[in-house]
Amino acid sequence: KPDSIMKSLLKKNIQVVTIDHPEYPQALSRISDPPICLYVKGDKKILSHPLILGVVGTRKPTSYGISATERIVKELAQYGFTIVSGLAIGIDSTAHWSAIRSKTQTIAVLGCGVDIIYPPSNRSLYNCIIDKGGAIISEFPPGATVHPGLFVARNRIISGLARGILVVEGSDKSGSLITARYVGEQGRDVFAIPSPITSPLSAAPHYLLKNGAKMVTSVDDIVEEYTTIVKRSEKKDMIQDLKGLEKDIVEYILNEPFTIDDIVTKIQKPVESILHSVSILEIQGVIAKNSEGKLYVK
Repeated sequence: KPDSIMKSLLKKNIQVVTIDHPEYPQALSRISDPPICLYVKGDKKILSHPLILGVVGTRKPTSYGISATERIVKELAQYGFTIVSGLAIGIDSTAHWSAIRSKTQTIAVLGCGVDIIYPPSNRSLYNCIIDKGGAIISEFPPGATVHPGLFVARNRIISGLARGILVVEGSDKSGSLITARYVGEQGRDVFAIPSPITSPLSAAPHYLLKNGAKMVTSVDDIVEEYTTIVKRSEKKDMIQDLKGLEKDIVEYILNEPFTIDDIVTKIQKPVESILHSVSILEIQGVIAKNSEGKLYVK
């Protein structure tokens, strides 16, 4: 009784995108075993976004892993990437939240029905993804309960939607290695952030790096792989994100290029403080020296 099933789904705000539907993501349709349909809560249009990157990793990240994920996702957002992950606790949740805070869309792929929030502790994240224009998706029908085997199947959808996958921390038995295997089979890119060799969570990313994954130490390592389709988004609120002396310097540089002497004269702060702030801004990529190396420009 498909008609009655559809009515029931619509009451729950669940959409269905079949494999022959124009809105079914082409990238996913080209994998060896694409889902015959996707159940969606939220905006189904973003499933076909041209710049989707998967971010996966351990459920028990270190502070280093969390910080690295937050930094890379924030910077990916500035380039217009949509982030896909699996709504699990740990790196997945960090990636989703970082995307939301950075005002970019995020997609959560579940290993159960889209009407089941798993883990339950991520209820607020689940709702926030939908409220902020993202999407919750699954190939399993509403009501399908959590089962370990379903998470393995889910991983091929995460990689199938994305142009590449970034792995952040994981043991030698990490599920992110399964996702990375799908990535390789599907012809996608594999990225990994190196971890301290003393950490047991370095096993997964370092295994991938030894077997051909690209090492990521900055967002540029990812972006340079997609230069033909990446367009740096206009961050109108860039200055609002800065504080103190850094903000003063950037506000000044918006008007004209400057030398260190110019900024000392204009802002009248200690030279040591100005040099420190200029160095920070240069590292962040907010300012840079011109071709002659004499003037700083935005």
